[in-house]
Amino acid sequence: MNRDGRLGVGIVGAGRVGPVLGAALAGAGHALVGITSGSDRERVEAILPDVPVLDAPEVVRRSELVVLAVPTAELPGLVRGLAETGAWQPGQLVLHTDPASGAGILSDAAARGAIPLAIHPAIAFTGTSMDLRQLHGAFAAVTAPGPVLPIAQALAVEMGCEPVVIAEEDRAAYAEGIATATTFSREIVRQSTGLLSRAGVPEPGLYLSSLVHSTIDHALAGSRAARDAEPPSEP
Repeated sequence: MNRDGRLGVGIVGAGRVGPVLGAALAGAGHALVGITSGSDRERVEAILPDVPVLDAPEVVRRSELVVLAVPTAELPGLVRGLAETGAWQPGQLVLHTDPASGAGILSDAAARGAIPLAIHPAIAFTGTSMDLRQLHGAFAAVTAPGPVLPIAQALAVEMGCEPVVIAEEDRAAYAEGIATATTFSREIVRQSTGLLSRAGVPEPGLYLSSLVHSTIDHALAGSRAARDAEPPSEP
């Protein structure tokens, strides 16, 4: 870490999540040292102009903070493969964004002295600069070993999010809750717009917009009210 607390940040994963988090961290004053290649070079260049495109081992070797933003199925093999190449460095921060996994999935990096962190911002990423606005005011699930949990929380705040601590053993339940909300919402909207289209409604997505948003707002408000009305748990 630099004397002023700013970090050299490398991004492994150039899909929808990695470049956005890189841009958010750059906006907080960190320096981006590299990103791996992706299938949509123009989109990545638009949000991270002039950031070097490097292979994963080189990104890791140059970074004080490594952000691993890859699909769940790829994460264990990626961490293990980088360990086998000797890329991980003692004292280096390594952060992954998978909702289903805690810090334990980074054990191969931790065994070589890296500091494991798990941060999942709870937004639907588009991979564009619009996501930077979504991050501000969003929540992020953070999981890390106790002594370094404040680092994970601070990084979530620098991304624009409010950190919520999720225990290692609760990450699977957390991921199921996130998947249920996102999958159910997409499927219901898809079905509803299809039915309205067949009923002759022009622009059914636009027609449903206010209804869907207000319904969700009411459901969330009801959930908060029910929670607040629960009696306090026994000591």
